[in-house]
Amino acid sequence: MLLRTFGWSFAVTLAGLAVAFIFWGAEGFGVVLILSILEISLSFDNAVVNATILKKMNAFWQKIFLTVGVLIAVFGMRLVFPLAIVSVTASLNPMDVIDLAFHENKMIDGMTYADYLHDAHPAIAAFGGIFLLMIFLDFMLDDREHNWIAPVERFTARLGKFEVLSTLIALVGLVLAAQHLAPEGKEGTVMVAGVLGLIAYLGVGGLSDYFESHGVGGDDDEDEAEEGAKSGSAKPLVLASGKAAFFMFLYLEVLDASFSFDGVVGAFAITQDLLWITLGLGIGAMYIRSLTVYLVRQGTLDDYVYLEHGAHYAIGALAGILVFSIKWEVPEIVTGLVGVGFIGIALISSIMRNRRIGHIPGQNGQGSEPSVEAKV
Repeated sequence: MLLRTFGWSFAVTLAGLAVAFIFWGAEGFGVVLILSILEISLSFDNAVVNATILKKMNAFWQKIFLTVGVLIAVFGMRLVFPLAIVSVTASLNPMDVIDLAFHENKMIDGMTYADYLHDAHPAIAAFGGIFLLMIFLDFMLDDREHNWIAPVERFTARLGKFEVLSTLIALVGLVLAAQHLAPEGKEGTVMVAGVLGLIAYLGVGGLSDYFESHGVGGDDDEDEAEEGAKSGSAKPLVLASGKAAFFMFLYLEVLDASFSFDGVVGAFAITQDLLWITLGLGIGAMYIRSLTVYLVRQGTLDDYVYLEHGAHYAIGALAGILVFSIKWEVPEIVTGLVGVGFIGIALISSIMRNRRIGHIPGQNGQGSEPSVEAKV
């Protein structure tokens, strides 16, 4: 199971590090390795949130996530997207940006590619911060079977009856950020980027929910559900396919982009070599995707019910960090430790709960409380 899920990640790691050593020597090898570890530490909570979405998708779309999704994550979100951001925000010709990116000492108007990317950070942080904030708010305002920090989550669930509350909070936060955090002259840029982040969340998430609620299961999905019921597995009764799964896939990619922003920007503090950054972050992205699938196939989120809560609290913290980073620089180590901290505490809480109710992970139906059934 472990080798089947992480096999490609291991292979890409060996190949990537070998390429780094052959072409760039020990220095390139070391930097790529450090960047890989950085990406994994910053995005571990991303894997848990991804798993809550991926477990609703059928086997075909899970494979798409591990194949096409990896290509988009590595080359799209960590190479092409930053280039596009610099081109748009700096009003530069795309070819000039590419030339600038692959020549770390080259400058245009006295600025390197890293300088331009840093200058674009307010827009990047506003987009990613609002997108992640919406994920956190909608989670907190939803009524669910299990509560981790019960008094807080019960209270926010009652507030969730006001359906547009999350959007209102995000918009108010965006206005305050544009007024009080945006650098002089970039207030409009922050507002537009934040609104685009909100549009991305509402658009992609809304379309996914729409197609999901209107029935997307095919004959294959029904067969899988019947097999799952006979075997007693915790597999969802209906797994998303077709249009619903496609928009879930898009949602996952935008989510990955939001998580990868701080890693891409932070990587330039280690090196300005774009090939090293892409290779290192790409290796890390492979492990995040493999870990996501592993969590789904092992039913980890059903056995450790507070992991999802911890991941969303980490997302809320990351959203806040991104918004505040519009004005103040936040070390990447802080971002990584916050995410890992929430996940670790949630895991410990889940283990304590399992011991209290006598639930044995991997054995559904054990203990005094039923295991959580995945919902579509």
